[in-house]
Amino acid sequence: MNNKEKVFTRKAAPENSARMVESIYGCKWSLTVYQLLAHEINRPGEMVRNVDGLTTKVLNQCLKRNVEFGILDKVSFNELPPRVEYHVTAFGTKFLGILAQLDTLQDEIDQQYHR
Repeated sequence: MNNKEKVFTRKAAPENSARMVESIYGCKWSLTVYQLLAHEINRPGEMVRNVDGLTTKVLNQCLKRNVEFGILDKVSFNELPPRVEYHVTAFGTKFLGILAQLDTLQDEIDQQYHR
């Protein structure tokens, strides 16, 4: 083994995607926003009206972070009064699929430890 060159290098965690997952799970409202969007509730005012405890300020911070990550797309309509809608992007669909897999994994872990 001493005569052979080392083939493998240290594998690092996926820095950006891990930060995204941490940030999304760290925001207690992101998962709720995804649930609302899945039910075609995509306007901020409508979101606030449908969720107890959700404020406009916190929602706007959450939506902004999701747009910055490329998970959601913000569509502004040139109307009076102004209208804004949010939609899941193609990248966001992939990301939400990963979050669903994490939920499934958590369910399996919960079942394993609650036997």
